[in-house]
Amino acid sequence: MLTELRRELLFAWREVAFRWTVLLALGFSVFSLLVGTFEINQQNEELTKLLADTIQERELVITGKTDPGDLAYAAFHLTYDPPSPFGFAALGSRDELTWKHRVRMLALEGQIHETDTGNPELAVLGQLDFAYLVSVLMPLFVIGLLFDIDARERREARYELVCLSSIFGANLFLIRALVRALVLFCAFAFPFSIAVAVNGASITTGLIALGVLSLHMFFWVLVCRSITAREVDGMTAALSLFSIWILLAIVVPVVGKAGVDRAISVPNGGDILLTQREVVNGAWDLPKTVTMTSFLKIHSEWRDYVGIDKPFEWKWYYAFQEVGDQAALPISTALYEGMAARDASMGLVALLSPTLLAERSLTSLAQSGVPQHLRYVRCVREFHANLRLFYYSGLFNQQTYSAEKMTQLPRYSPCID
Repeated sequence: MLTELRRELLFAWREVAFRWTVLLALGFSVFSLLVGTFEINQQNEELTKLLADTIQERELVITGKTDPGDLAYAAFHLTYDPPSPFGFAALGSRDELTWKHRVRMLALEGQIHETDTGNPELAVLGQLDFAYLVSVLMPLFVIGLLFDIDARERREARYELVCLSSIFGANLFLIRALVRALVLFCAFAFPFSIAVAVNGASITTGLIALGVLSLHMFFWVLVCRSITAREVDGMTAALSLFSIWILLAIVVPVVGKAGVDRAISVPNGGDILLTQREVVNGAWDLPKTVTMTSFLKIHSEWRDYVGIDKPFEWKWYYAFQEVGDQAALPISTALYEGMAARDASMGLVALLSPTLLAERSLTSLAQSGVPQHLRYVRCVREFHANLRLFYYSGLFNQQTYSAEKMTQLPRYSPCID
């Protein structure tokens, strides 16, 4: 049997088209891994620089200040969701959903919903990372290798003779398909394994990813065999397989996403910003007692300290900042619940599309999908709430903050589930 397998491997390697297809797959694999590694390294470098700059800036602006309101206004804090060690393989939604924010003690909704304007065309195309290669392009390589293996022998009138001369009999062409798929798998897996080691990713995670690759590849081998085993010519088989690829890799995900987006509506981030800013800006023209009454519905513990004796007091200023957040909270909650519901629904759509299922599996391993973004947002909210509690004690008790007190300033750390 091993001799037969070795013969099939040598037979395949003598084909120029097979060698070039495997080499092309190897090149795409290396390129996609370099793209992902470069992007993650760039994000880590940017994060390191921003952290250092933010700490240095905060130390400069708070030096000599003792008023907690002034300190809270001047001090910025960097919140961030660092890429996972396996992030190089699946960049996921990190190029669409913000993974870092500089926040301070102002209304939070106006800070976490302000994002940089991206390129919508590039967002649609996506990045050629390893997850995209495995989920979308890999099936084309499998089709290119297998669409003609039966039809070629039939054209040469050798099909029956080849089957009779092999110990595998009629199963020879399935073995031939699996041998070719194994070589293709190695072309993807070898550079991937090196990338896992270089980036310090978990071996277990890498093995699971290779399992996703092998299962997805095996699925397409079976699809190819279901077409090529019939007595059809190579061109007909190729067109049939390409049609199946278009259906599973493009039509189902696109139509599924459009259907999910239509079925589950979510508010716009701009609506959240507008609502919050209307409340904050409108508070300047309202009697201060109106703002403080609304604030006490949230923080009744400060009921004995809400008196305002001056035209401007920091506690009133930060009170209407939080009131603005509370006004926008129902919309923002609906947004994140809608995002989670859409993501869960796309998980069901993925059951109809192996390409989408493979991509979501790798994105989950890389922690670069919607659930991880929602975890980051939750982490930012928890940090901002702690920041408010830290400053409110000084604002409402009319305290001054010393350098020693500022050492107790909450420090942001990423949430880990």
